Amino acid sequence: MDLYGQRVVVLGGTSGVGLAVAAGAGSAGAEVVVVSSRRSSVDKALSALPDGAVGRVADLSDPATVRAVLEELGELDHLVYTAGEPLALMSVIELDVEQARRFFGLRFFGALAAVSAAAPLVRPGGSITLTTGIAKDRPDAGWAVPASICGAVEALTKALAVELAPVRVNAVSPGVLRSPLWAGMGEAEREQMYGDIAEAIPVGRIGEVGDAAQAYLYCMTQAFTTGTVLTVDGGTVLV
Repeated sequence: MDLYGQRVVVLGGTSGVGLAVAAGAGSAGAEVVVVSSRRSSVDKALSALPDGAVGRVADLSDPATVRAVLEELGELDHLVYTAGEPLALMSVIELDVEQARRFFGLRFFGALAAVSAAAPLVRPGGSITLTTGIAKDRPDAGWAVPASICGAVEALTKALAVELAPVRVNAVSPGVLRSPLWAGMGEAEREQMYGDIAEAIPVGRIGEVGDAAQAYLYCMTQAFTTGTVLTVDGGTVLV
């Protein structure tokens, strides 16, 4: 997975999967740029990334701010969008429409706005990789909003692969991973969840952010793949 000399911009690249993608790209020789909404998060990420990585602060839910940052950065080879806050489950009967709109704002419209700004800057042979999730494949009660967001990102990925060709557009669909996304849970509850999932799925363990990061690196370096959603879930959708 040689990315030597290529510029990789990771929006949401300061923790979890995004940070693992940035680290993997940097180790493969890329010039890495991570973008997040908090300066403290950017500084912490840069201390953990290979030398030469740079960071920018931007509200990823604000299209104008994201566009300004990307235009200031200039040409790039690969854009990765991993930004997203923990999603609160809600039943349709007790639906909070405004909260649902906020979730779509960062995870879907944030991604769409970032692609709109970045597409003219992607060099020939470059790529865009978005983030969806297996909620679209195996939704449970209370998952209507997360499943809808994931389904919308999958549809967006395929449409963009056609519209932006020859720029390649793909997405990664992770299952549950051991990541900061679940930091709001109590430790005992979180570890119980991880253990229950590990026992239930074919691979017999919980996923790590590095597992998903490999999929993003594949999407960047596999030059004959576009319009694809790559599932990294340990077989969760099978059981």
